[in-house]
Amino acid sequence: MTTTPSRNPSQDLSQNPPQERPQERAREAQQSPSEAFWPDGARLAVTLTLQFEAGGQPIGGAPGPIADPVLPGFPDLGQNSYYEYGAREGVPRLLDLFDKHGIKVSAYMVGEAVRRHPDVAHEIVRRGHEAGAHGLAWQRQYHMARPQETAWIAESAEIIQQATGTRPTGYTNYWFRPGVNTLEILSELGFRYHIDDLSADEPFLQAINGKPFATVPYTAHLNDIVSFDFAGFDPAAYERQVVDEFEQLFEEGAHRRRMMVLALHDRVSGHASRVRVLDRVLTRLRERDDVWWARKDQIADWVLARPESAAWVERAPAPVSGLPGPSA
Repeated sequence: MTTTPSRNPSQDLSQNPPQERPQERAREAQQSPSEAFWPDGARLAVTLTLQFEAGGQPIGGAPGPIADPVLPGFPDLGQNSYYEYGAREGVPRLLDLFDKHGIKVSAYMVGEAVRRHPDVAHEIVRRGHEAGAHGLAWQRQYHMARPQETAWIAESAEIIQQATGTRPTGYTNYWFRPGVNTLEILSELGFRYHIDDLSADEPFLQAINGKPFATVPYTAHLNDIVSFDFAGFDPAAYERQVVDEFEQLFEEGAHRRRMMVLALHDRVSGHASRVRVLDRVLTRLRERDDVWWARKDQIADWVLARPESAAWVERAPAPVSGLPGPSA
C-alpha cells in the first residue's frame, strides 16, 4: 500500500469528490512507540472463520464430491447428504476442537442453514463463538436491486437473531462477492464490518455512508475449499503452509499490525482426518503466548475504537474502482 497524508478520510470526503478520487488510496496505521498493535501487546492476531452452510445450498446442482451432475429439475439427494454432514458431524467436531484449544471463532451462517438447523446455530453461540451473516441462501447477491438486496440481508440477520439471540454485526456474501451497494446497505442495517476483501493482511477502515466501516479481510489461499477439494491434496503440505504463513506474519508483526486468517467450512474441515490436521496445526501455533486469538467482531471493534491508529483505505465508487467500497 502507498502512504498518503494522515488526514482521516471519513472527515474529508467533501474535499475529494468521486470524480477526482484515484482508484484507491491508503494510509498505514500511525503507531506511537508505546501503542500496541493488538490487545496486551500481542504481536499477531489470528482469527478462524467457520462457514455454516448446511441446507443453504440449492436442492439440485450444488458442487460436491459426486462428480456426475444431476439432471436439471431433480433434487440431488446424494450431494445434499454431503452438505448435511456439516450440520450433523462437522460442526460438533469442530466446536470440540475449538474448546480443546480455548479458541473462539467467527461463524458465518446462511439463513436457510439456520432455519433448518436452529439448534446447531444456537450451540455455536452458546459456546462463545460469533454469529455472523452469510446471506439468506446460496444465491448471487451482486445482481440484486438495492431494495431486494436490503431485504435479503435483513431477513438473514433476523433468522440468526431468532435462533441464537444475537444480532450479526459481520457479513460475508456467497463466494465473497459483494455488489456495488452491499457495504452501504450493511452500514444502514447496523453491521459494523464485512470480510469480502482479499487485499490485505490487516483490518482497515473505509468511510461508508459518512462513517467508519471496518473490513476484516478474508483468505483464499488458506481456505479449506481451495486446500482440500482437489485430487492431489497433501495434509502435510497444508500443515506446512499454515505454519509458514503464521511464522512469516509473526515476524512482520514486530513492526506493523498483522493478522492471519484461516477459513473452514462445516462439511470440509469437519471430517475426522482433517480435524486431526487442524489439531496438530493449532497445537503448534498455540505455543506462542503473544498472539491474540480473536473473533472477527473483536478485531473490527478494536480498529473502529481506534480510528486514528487504524489503516484507512479510500476508494473510488465500486463501479469505477472495481473494489468493495461506496456505490457512488
